[in-house]
Amino acid sequence: MKTLRFILGDQLSQNISSLRDCDKSNDIILMCEVMAEATYVKHHKKKIAFLFSAMRHFAEELEAQGHHVRYIKLDDEHNSCSFTGEVERAIKIHTIEQIIVTYPGEYRVLQDMLSWGKRFGMPVEIRSDDRFLCDPDEFVVWAEGRKQLRMEYFYREMRKKHAVLMNDDGPEGGQWNYDAENRKPPKEGLTIPATYHSEPDAITQEVMSLVAERFNDHFGDLEPFHFAVTRDQALIALRQFIEQRLSQFGDYQDAMIEGEPWMYHSHISFYLNCGLLLPLECVQAAEQAYTDQKAPLNAVEGFIRQIIGWREYMRGIYWLKMPDYAKQNFFDANRKLPGFYWTAKTKMNCLHHCVKETRQNAYAHHIQRLMVLGNFALIAGIDPTHVNAWFLIVYADAYEWVELPNVSGMILFADGGYLASKPYAAGGSYINKMSDYCKNCDYKVKQKTGPDACPFNYLYWDFLVRNRDRLASNHRLGMMYKTYDRMGDDKKLAIEQDSKQFLGSLYDQKI
Repeated sequence: MKTLRFILGDQLSQNISSLRDCDKSNDIILMCEVMAEATYVKHHKKKIAFLFSAMRHFAEELEAQGHHVRYIKLDDEHNSCSFTGEVERAIKIHTIEQIIVTYPGEYRVLQDMLSWGKRFGMPVEIRSDDRFLCDPDEFVVWAEGRKQLRMEYFYREMRKKHAVLMNDDGPEGGQWNYDAENRKPPKEGLTIPATYHSEPDAITQEVMSLVAERFNDHFGDLEPFHFAVTRDQALIALRQFIEQRLSQFGDYQDAMIEGEPWMYHSHISFYLNCGLLLPLECVQAAEQAYTDQKAPLNAVEGFIRQIIGWREYMRGIYWLKMPDYAKQNFFDANRKLPGFYWTAKTKMNCLHHCVKETRQNAYAHHIQRLMVLGNFALIAGIDPTHVNAWFLIVYADAYEWVELPNVSGMILFADGGYLASKPYAAGGSYINKMSDYCKNCDYKVKQKTGPDACPFNYLYWDFLVRNRDRLASNHRLGMMYKTYDRMGDDKKLAIEQDSKQFLGSLYDQKI
């Protein structure tokens, strides 16, 4: 039976389930660059270039192994501009009898795939994506009967299942989680190694020219471009992290320094999320570093938790709660996204640098995303639809399965606490503690109200006041409401007035 095996741009793994049992003499592998996927949101230029280049390199590797690859470039004159259109073209040209795909990463793509059987009158087999360590059906079983789903308990089950950092039946070192040791603020004299750099080859240069021509109005800087675009390069990037940055990752994973966007983070989410790296090989590389006494337990455990805990948990939540999860808006937030999320033109130095570096790199580390960019969107009451679209656009590692639960659940508390136990709202003091941004800011972080006060300070309290009817029963916020209630009337009025004035000028480039 002649089979069409359709590979998505985030499924660039030689052992992807849709390629298993592939008959090189008979089957057709379809890969395609389509305008619909590049523009359903206007993805960062660097994100598009990264994925198109990685796809083209992967197709070359498959062809070198003797596979029959049908690769449709974006500028192919007959390109139909959609996945469904390209599948239909391939069926007609190659007299296909069945289609095999791997479970996609986005709900909307799955709906398209589910329609193909009826549309094309042939069997469509959707195989599990076993690059992940927890199948969506397995997550459903774990979640069943639980009033609240907490990542920590899921993470422990994943550690046991895959025998990671285990000492007999207990966790290595006697604790499951060393997060309390991973919150050190930045200090003077840190030497931060450069992230992985690779010079663009001919394939990447061709893609960059295409992106510059076709997507010139999209957000972000296309150059310099230094991402890994092959599995061999991604493995070097992983090894470089393990050898040069993992040992310091734990201590400083929450720290932010002006002009140091990469810090000690791994920057391998680009490669994990598109398939160039596999979760267990990254976990095992970190565990080996601990065994070899090249990295401390708090760093290794923290890194591993991000992969087999948080990453798998996000995917489980996504498939458990879609499609309704995309509509969640617990606080009825309705403000538009301010222009400085695109331009970086704001007097708030922390936001300026995080947006500027996002524009340059299609990357920001998790605390920049959560406690600066996300925190502001939360306390300013920005509509989750706009915030989700922005995060999906600007980061090269963003796919809806990982972006949506992180933004709606973790950052914006838009699900009302299904994912997180409290909103991750904070005033300027947190940013001041964990970064050096406040030193060069036009606003004064220690001033709580008034025209020179850090806007995070009064917006934090205003957020709590605006949403008191929704949050008062949250036991983790009880102390903060007691603190607010002890404030004098003058201070409460100043918070209200400053917040009203600031939010009223939110779309003014001068703030």
